[in-house]
Amino acid sequence: MSMQALKIGIVGGGVGGLAAANALHQAGHDVQVYEQSRQYLRVGADINLTPNAVRALDGLGGVGGGIAQAVRASAARPTHRISRTWDNGAETSRLAMGEQAERRYGAPQLTIHRADLLAALAEAFPAERVHFAKRADSIAQDADGVTVRFTDHTETTRLDALVGADGIHSVVRNALYGGESPRFTGVVAFRAVVPTERVRNVPDIAAFTKWWGPTSESQIVTFPLNQGRDTFVFATTAQDSWHEESWTSEGSVEELRGFYADFHPDARALLDACDSVLKTALYERDPLAQWSQGRITLMGDACHPMMPFMAQGAGMAIEDGVVLARCLSAARSGADVPAALARYDALRQERTGRIQVGSRGNNWLREGGNADWVYGYDAWQVPVAA
Repeated sequence: MSMQALKIGIVGGGVGGLAAANALHQAGHDVQVYEQSRQYLRVGADINLTPNAVRALDGLGGVGGGIAQAVRASAARPTHRISRTWDNGAETSRLAMGEQAERRYGAPQLTIHRADLLAALAEAFPAERVHFAKRADSIAQDADGVTVRFTDHTETTRLDALVGADGIHSVVRNALYGGESPRFTGVVAFRAVVPTERVRNVPDIAAFTKWWGPTSESQIVTFPLNQGRDTFVFATTAQDSWHEESWTSEGSVEELRGFYADFHPDARALLDACDSVLKTALYERDPLAQWSQGRITLMGDACHPMMPFMAQGAGMAIEDGVVLARCLSAARSGADVPAALARYDALRQERTGRIQVGSRGNNWLREGGNADWVYGYDAWQVPVAA
């Protein structure tokens, strides 16, 4: 029996939402995306796409030969993944990436600005199917369908399935499981981008390098951007509280340098090159035992927000989108949607939960170890038949 095209609404047009939208559209479904912002702007952090995420993107079509090809055009390719000790600079692990990762995992590691990744995903998806300035207000479902009402008093047509890809503040999550505020983790992050010319003398500047600090909250991570023309600096440290109204604010370069004054000279040289910095509070939510109810499901940060220490937040959302699309495409009719969403839920929970725990502990690959269970995952090959 052939697959029935489903009417699917996605609340949230970020990286995960657009990855899911492209995968579902590619499979022949009628997909509409509802994004609360008024337009896509060049905002957000820089993203590390490890081979598992790039391989998931490689399966998506799009203009100009595919989404992943567009991403490759602006991304950088780190040569290695290196761990160094904060005070003496000792190298404790080195994992070859680049061509060797592509041979081993079927895809390279790419580092890219979030806006460039989002642009590649948006370019491949029909623009008329992305509806801006749409913030979900209420959601109603019964055995036969789902309807979303927005704060502008409009509402969706009847949907066969609804996907909450609306991030850590997810309205869809709250509609399913009740209101719960994200918790401050006691960790803040500093982000900066510097021209690579300024830090050419830092060893392995073309690699993804993680400087492990004296505590699990303390680290400095750097990797190349914009085909290596720039270098991204990401540093975290403990902080007792956060009193800013926004999660992100202008930071102080002097404060940044002060936190890492005892780090190795190579690490300090990276911070000395920073002219300005953004400071961000890191938040988390409790893991959910269940992501789906009836015809509604969650993905990405809406159901498994994670600390950045394994660099898998975007990757997990992209994987979610692919596996979700494949599960829904295995449904023979609209009546099979709840079972398909339950299957997606079951397929993704163990992996994302393990990575959530690992990210919180911040010890993965500190002194080597096997990256295959993370980087070797192929979202297109996961068996989705019940």
